[in-house]
Amino acid sequence: MPVVNARIDASAELADPALVNVYGCEIGAQARIGPFVEIQRGASVGARCRIGANAFLCEGVTLEDDVAIGPGVMFTNDRHPRAVTAAGALMGPEDWTLETTRVGAGAIVGANATILCGLTIGAGARIAAGSVVTRDVPPGACMAGVPAIPSPLPSSLPNPAEAS
Repeated sequence: MPVVNARIDASAELADPALVNVYGCEIGAQARIGPFVEIQRGASVGARCRIGANAFLCEGVTLEDDVAIGPGVMFTNDRHPRAVTAAGALMGPEDWTLETTRVGAGAIVGANATILCGLTIGAGARIAAGSVVTRDVPPGACMAGVPAIPSPLPSSLPNPAEAS
């Protein structure tokens, strides 16, 4: 798997450059990228982010600083994915609309969550493992389920929205 044309801060850590597929993206200072992660062109990873094994960050995804992405998290960037056009031709870049997604500073996305495109996950928000996020998530919110809905924060975790 290649690391090609990516702007990677010298302090960022890749689990093993032979075990990631990173191309045309930006990776910030002290970010940690696990094995078997793909980060596509046009994606941006902020400083001190942690991305778990087998995560997929497609074109159009922006992670602000201090974001944690669990293993197996999948982002999407096409609201209406298809293989072929109405005429039956294989679709190309001109045949679909890129939908961007932003994950705010300090947010946490649990393992195997799926994040649909065109959304904003607010700063300090938490997405439970296995959730499917289909709409914007307010800053500091905790979301869980399929589709993800507001959920109370576990008592063992501080609520970032209440930090002074």
